Amino acid sequence: MTDVRTAEADPPWEGLRGAERYAACMHAARAGSRIARATLVKDLTPLVWHVARGNGLDRTTAEDVVQTVWLALFSHINSLAEPKALASWLITTTRREAHRVRVKVTNDLPLTDEMAEQLPSTQPQPEDEALRTDRDTRLWRAFGELPEKCQELLRLTVLAGRSEYRLVAEAMQMKRGSIGPTRGRCLNTLRELLDTEGGGG
Repeated sequence: MTDVRTAEADPPWEGLRGAERYAACMHAARAGSRIARATLVKDLTPLVWHVARGNGLDRTTAEDVVQTVWLALFSHINSLAEPKALASWLITTTRREAHRVRVKVTNDLPLTDEMAEQLPSTQPQPEDEALRTDRDTRLWRAFGELPEKCQELLRLTVLAGRSEYRLVAEAMQMKRGSIGPTRGRCLNTLRELLDTEGGGG
């Protein structure tokens, strides 16, 4: 217990950044430090959240997936071979859980007509909805034509500011300074694909 109390009073991850910080937190968490666990959750939940949402989950389902991923980590915290690879592990686990949830939802029974009639409508006007649907369809079709690396990079950075580029760089095993330029090239390619089919802007 002494080591745990010492870690709580003077966190070994203080002043560290990126993979080094997460590795220090992991070692302390394995020793029983609740503060280390809380630090990991605070630092990395935005990354897990973005991956969940980027894999097509709505807000409520994404929240459930985020919780499941953290429970999975802390339930098997001693089995992660390389603590410095934590960000990559979280991304991979979140993708798999998001896929599992999507398959489950797809296999669920469809909404009956009687149930559907009892639901209040929250849809916009048909004309507006048609325009939005057409725009989104063209956008996602063009997005699907991007290289897989571009898709992943855009998913991870679309809601993140520059302060989170470090996490993205670690997760994708890229240099931090290359994230912005690569993202710019991916967006240019996406615009070109949209322009090709008349969906620019």
